[in-house]
Amino acid sequence: MIKFGTGGWRALIGEDFTKENVQTLSQAVADLLKARHCAERGFVIGYDRRFLSDKAARWIAEVLAGNGIPVFFIDKVAPTPLIMFTVKKLETGFGAAVTASHNPADYNGVKIFTDGGRDATETVTDEIESFIAALDPKAVSRIDFESGLQNGLIRPIDPFNEYIDTILGMIDTEAIKNRKLKVILDPMFGVSKTCLQTILLTARCEVEVINDRHDTLFGGRLPSPSTHTLQRLRDMVVERHYDIGIGTDGDADRLGIIDEKGDFIHPNNILALLYYYLLKFKGWKGGVVRNLATTHLLDRIAAGFGETCFEVPVGFKHISSMMEAQNALIGGESSGGLTIRGHIRGKDGVFAASLLIELLSVTQKSLSELLEEIHQQFGYFYMVENDCRFKPQDKERLQKLLFEDKALPDFGYAIARRSYADGVKVYFENGGWVIARFSGTEPLLRIFAEMDNEAAAQAVGETMKTFLTV
Repeated sequence: MIKFGTGGWRALIGEDFTKENVQTLSQAVADLLKARHCAERGFVIGYDRRFLSDKAARWIAEVLAGNGIPVFFIDKVAPTPLIMFTVKKLETGFGAAVTASHNPADYNGVKIFTDGGRDATETVTDEIESFIAALDPKAVSRIDFESGLQNGLIRPIDPFNEYIDTILGMIDTEAIKNRKLKVILDPMFGVSKTCLQTILLTARCEVEVINDRHDTLFGGRLPSPSTHTLQRLRDMVVERHYDIGIGTDGDADRLGIIDEKGDFIHPNNILALLYYYLLKFKGWKGGVVRNLATTHLLDRIAAGFGETCFEVPVGFKHISSMMEAQNALIGGESSGGLTIRGHIRGKDGVFAASLLIELLSVTQKSLSELLEEIHQQFGYFYMVENDCRFKPQDKERLQKLLFEDKALPDFGYAIARRSYADGVKVYFENGGWVIARFSGTEPLLRIFAEMDNEAAAQAVGETMKTFLTV
């Protein structure tokens, strides 16, 4: 089974992520490009450090080349945002990253990108799935990788310099040079080191890097930056007096931040910091786009500057589409992914980290000082997550409960309205909210709750979880 979720196709290695399935997916993509009459524009392929990523990237290239489609093959491990940038730069229309992002080490997958370097929409992935359903596996056309190189259909490229120079051109490097920041970077055994370290050193930061070796098991941790997985980074920031600690996930499209006190800065607050900085200190104009599981602090900041906050379903493709439609300044999500107007139309942890370094340099304030300044103006918001894992046979019961019966527990707060745009989201009259939605990549219900104090958020989230597990 090849089914796309919010973050592409992801599957267990050796179970569904197999050579045959990767080749089948590749043939379906080739068929789609031909059907859309854009095959001649070519296709960008890149890969991360996961087990089989390099080989799977070659499998994809062999099938596309076998279908006469030019392949621009990034010939070393690359961050996902760099691959998206290359799709945009080369105007290929389509591209792919072999990655399972922040999933456990025994997963791998493929993310598909479309025109302008954005995540494929559901329309595109549905088309790919329909081509897969109609495909005879014996009909896969391919040539071996070396033959593709020789006939020019597979073209090795190295877009690193252009990507790095583009980011350097978008940030205030002179301000950063004058601040002389001490930065510690944790790539989490992923692919951000080369790009991010080069940017930081060019801007004259003092940089130390940990967890940068090639380890397909990610050091035994989930390659997702969080308060638990970045414990070593937290300790080192405090012990060695760094101004900031930066962690990036396996494919470097998301980040986690440790402030100068060793506190983990929730991705919600990273978004708030950057939006506030762009509006107040850089004087830029524009709204903000967030998904419906991301903090409403952004709504308050937007309103405070006469701007608008736009809410969309989960999936960065929805964020990038709304940003384009509304000419929004910034868009992001509570899982740590964001981008700004004028950059790629997808998440970029390398660029986001670079912009945070600029923020520290221009404001001459620490992260904790800036965050407190924001909370003093716009209030405090506390979010908790209480995921509910379920067995496959329970999914139908849960769907009926939530979306047919539309049943809800008594939260103890007056309800202003409900939304079923993506899962079920309950908006309380006091400004708080709770949401339960099915994960697009794992068998679980994601439950988020946000209130003006942590105890209330915990209670609301636990009430929803208890209700669903009865």
